[in-house]
Amino acid sequence: MRSSNPVLTRLTPETQSGYPAPAPGYPQQQYQSPVVTSVTDRMTLDDVVVRTVGLLAVTGLSGAVAWMVLPDNLRPVALFGGMVIGLILGLVISLARITNPALILAYAVAEGAFLGAISEYYNDQWNGIVVQAVVGTFGIFLLMTALYKFRVIRNSPRFSRTLTSIVIGIMAIYLVSWILSFFNVQVGLFARNADGSGTWLSIGFSLFVVIIASLTFILDFDLIEQSVAQGAPKKVAWTCAFGILVGLIWVYLEVLRLLSYLRGRD
Repeated sequence: MRSSNPVLTRLTPETQSGYPAPAPGYPQQQYQSPVVTSVTDRMTLDDVVVRTVGLLAVTGLSGAVAWMVLPDNLRPVALFGGMVIGLILGLVISLARITNPALILAYAVAEGAFLGAISEYYNDQWNGIVVQAVVGTFGIFLLMTALYKFRVIRNSPRFSRTLTSIVIGIMAIYLVSWILSFFNVQVGLFARNADGSGTWLSIGFSLFVVIIASLTFILDFDLIEQSVAQGAPKKVAWTCAFGILVGLIWVYLEVLRLLSYLRGRD
């Protein structure tokens, strides 16, 4: 069944019975099963779109509550609580390949609270920066969609392995920087000048991370395409939507940081 929806990926080939072969970089037993999925239970591109939009709506609503409704004394709770809970849920969902809607929705709520609190902080420091970051994030998403749709960038085993290794390295840098911050040690990759602007090193690193985070959408699009083509069950659409949400959140946070580096103190 062909889909005419251009939002996430190019037109997919005719779906077949069975489960999709795992995308490069994922465990080989991901969807292997002797059970044939019925036609009505097969995942479609529209299933992914609906679930992605739903997760974005939940995230946005949770963020709006954290920003506009919570009293000032509770915003730090939303910030750190949402960050920690979101991190734990995200790791559990990713490592266990969980497709439970309730757990994925809980992740969206936690991340929304975190994003709402941190967005308020950034907007207080740099008025209007949040709107700019949102526009930039969805602009990047649409650009990556077009690059994948027209085969400018495609997934491959080497691409997947290389990108995954770089992402792990960036996460390690984030972790080390966070630990050192407790000892008032500033890592040069995140340093700011006296006027609040970023150094050339921090701006360059942030731009590099934005590019890497954007490229992770290629893995998501490939997973969606392979899943639809091989007739994966509808529940897999939750995994695909979760992956896109994670990518959007990462790109948004790094675009927010990059814009703050470029603007300095208002």
